[in-house]
Amino acid sequence: MKKLSLFMVAIMCALSMCLVGCGGGRDENTIRLNEVAHSIFYAPLYVAINQGYFEDEGLKVELTLGNGSDQVMTALLTDAADIGLIGPEACVYVAAQGRNDLPTVFGQLTKRDGSFLFSKNSTFSWSELAGKEILAGRIGGMPEMTLEYVLRQKGYALNGDVNLNTQVSFANQGPSFAAGTGDYTTLFEPTATQMQLNGQGYVVASIGAEAGEVPYTCFAASKSYLTHNKDKAKAFLRAVMRGYDFLVAKLAIGDTTAVFNALAPSFDNYSEEAIYKSMESYNSIDSWNETPVMTESAYNRLIDIMKGAGQLSVDVPMNKIIDNTIANELLSEMY
Repeated sequence: MKKLSLFMVAIMCALSMCLVGCGGGRDENTIRLNEVAHSIFYAPLYVAINQGYFEDEGLKVELTLGNGSDQVMTALLTDAADIGLIGPEACVYVAAQGRNDLPTVFGQLTKRDGSFLFSKNSTFSWSELAGKEILAGRIGGMPEMTLEYVLRQKGYALNGDVNLNTQVSFANQGPSFAAGTGDYTTLFEPTATQMQLNGQGYVVASIGAEAGEVPYTCFAASKSYLTHNKDKAKAFLRAVMRGYDFLVAKLAIGDTTAVFNALAPSFDNYSEEAIYKSMESYNSIDSWNETPVMTESAYNRLIDIMKGAGQLSVDVPMNKIIDNTIANELLSEMY
């Protein structure tokens, strides 16, 4: 439980530095959304924003960057955000501590790890990792835990045969690797593709493809928020689903211009080539959940990965943090 406690210490430290928002005077049609990272991995969300799908639902989304599930959880617990785009492991950690009014997952967005293994060399085999240093992200975060899971599947005991550097934050892994730290790193898109185009290394493997299906990133809110804003939460998910449907349709016909135009406002520092190649990478590994509903088998896989990484030693039932009610109602209305 030591590592679990470290996660909660990070939450409590952040809480101590935050003022709890009272919510007074806010526009009732505005949703304050705090995202765990800014990545093309979450493309359906950005398409919904840029294509006006939230506006069609009468909603305005105020998007802020949390830079880590622990920070997004802090935003939810302090009422600094209405909805968090977050790794569901953060909700599991908080539930394991016995809190009331738990942040509840009401919609799933991604179903694979969005990380790609990035190397200084273009050739690669998993057997080459022995004795190497990999920038792995924060202990207890999904990128680090899923990487551990894949390495164990590849036969590594993780007792020193691979050096997982967990001291560099996920947001800083790209710059740190480019500056010479580590033999490998894990990166989200479009950072990975842009760094390869810049001649700073090579994408050599997909962690998500190797790990298989797992509920990786979801939308969560407090139970009280969902109770009082059920229709708003449903409209939010409807807009995101429209974003997903748009992308699937355009990618199926290779409409690069439409995909780029729908994402470019959210990634103005990246080239059209980087954006489209990133989308192809995520589409090729079936990254996004077809519906916002999380299955029990997927949830159980998440718990297995957390326990395998030594981050969870208690059982947290799915119905304690996952509520598919809104997502199921939305599906019945749409189809």
